[in-house]
Amino acid sequence: ELRSPSTLSRTFWCSCGRTRELRSGMENDEPPLEGKLEKIACTAQHYIDKTTIWVKSRWATFVLLLALYALRIYIRRGFFIITYGLGIYQLNLLIGFLSPAVDPESDGPVLPTADREEYRPFSRKLPEFKFWFGASRAVLIAICMTFFDLFDLPVFWPILLVYFILLVVLTMKDRIKHMMKHNYVPFSLGKQTYGDLTKVKVPGEKKDAK
Repeated sequence: ELRSPSTLSRTFWCSCGRTRELRSGMENDEPPLEGKLEKIACTAQHYIDKTTIWVKSRWATFVLLLALYALRIYIRRGFFIITYGLGIYQLNLLIGFLSPAVDPESDGPVLPTADREEYRPFSRKLPEFKFWFGASRAVLIAICMTFFDLFDLPVFWPILLVYFILLVVLTMKDRIKHMMKHNYVPFSLGKQTYGDLTKVKVPGEKKDAK
């Protein structure tokens, strides 16, 4: 069937109008579930990043969470396998916190080995904030898992405790040997300071009378 040009023109503009309506309707729809979750995660990360300067408060919160988890385990008298896994994960975080960002054994010396060398601050493999965030998140997940009996596996906990203590002793012994071998301390204590050298003395200043 042949149509006149005016009819074809009206059909074309009607179809274009429907396409615009569909596009505008899709733009006005609410974002999908993934978009909402991503927005919530970004908002949560924004507020978490604001706690960077509150070091003591953050670690006090971590100690409180750890105490709540210990109380939960004491009341339930179970979930020892979760406690063992949590301890192993915290130990791995601690090792990363105590380790230098660049291993001197594989990448060469990156820390001063003599007193006359230029001072270079200790750069950690795992920064303090990420250490706290990972440790706190792990404790929160462990607390949530204690509400499900599925994770309360029967296990002889004294064996896990002995094995965990042995693992901590051997790991920390190896880490201390690494510190002594490469002559570094992963803390700010004992670092070189220039206390009296940075003081400004005013010429002609009179001493206080005794």
